Amino acid sequence: MKQAPKGSVIRVGFQGEHGSYSEEAVLRYFGESAEPLPYKSITSVFVAVETGEASAGVVPVENSIEGSVGETYDSLLTTSLRVVGEINLRISHCLIGLPGAKISELKRVYSHPQALAQCRAYLASLGLEPVSYYDTAAAARLIKEMGDKSAAAIASARAAGIYSLEILASGIEDYGRNYTRFLVIGREPSTRSGRDKTSIIFTLPHRPGALYEALGVFARRSINLTKIESRPTRARPWQYNFYVDFEGHIDDEVVREAMSELAQKALFVKVLGSYPAWINKNQVA
Repeated sequence: MKQAPKGSVIRVGFQGEHGSYSEEAVLRYFGESAEPLPYKSITSVFVAVETGEASAGVVPVENSIEGSVGETYDSLLTTSLRVVGEINLRISHCLIGLPGAKISELKRVYSHPQALAQCRAYLASLGLEPVSYYDTAAAARLIKEMGDKSAAAIASARAAGIYSLEILASGIEDYGRNYTRFLVIGREPSTRSGRDKTSIIFTLPHRPGALYEALGVFARRSINLTKIESRPTRARPWQYNFYVDFEGHIDDEVVREAMSELAQKALFVKVLGSYPAWINKNQVA
């Protein structure tokens, strides 16, 4: 699903406004064949793909500094969509303001809560008030509309260009190895690539050793787990859904055997999809 036929356009939903990191992930994955469609929330992206308003969606699932994106995990549980791809995007934040603005005169900085958190120490060192907004690029647009030189935004260099703002400082994230992983969602499964990952959800009975036994299903077959995350089921206090990513394709014989055994141990199992693992030669390990 990675590329549309030459000359055609694929409509791809993302959360945020034009100039956001999510839109950058769309363009990085689909290239010029993409028509990015902005939505206010991650949930709205899932709805757009389910209804056919968008052919695919790109949603953030975890950040290497601030951790997982709960709204994405919760939407994966309830959706009928498939995970068909992933992108690891290097996030480099810029402090941007109106032309002529000076850092010494700033008082407030607007951005998405995750971006503010990723630049927490930098903002504290300048004594600036962080103000949460629903999207980094939307925060940049807000600064443009406000016309207040004492206010700035944390967003991408691309957003600064789109909204005719000035980059006051770049690379302001507290940790240099700052990456966000995005998932590509679609209505049809991805084809096997030979370097695949699979994502699943399962729920276990609340008894000693249940998780140990479930993970043993993969360990005994030398299936490498690349991610494990727990989220409350919301159906019962202190019961959790486990989100697991592992190397291999759901059609691999060893994976089918593991999933069959897991189904006997779990209360609930859902396969989210098998998809090509992202390869980025420029990413620092």
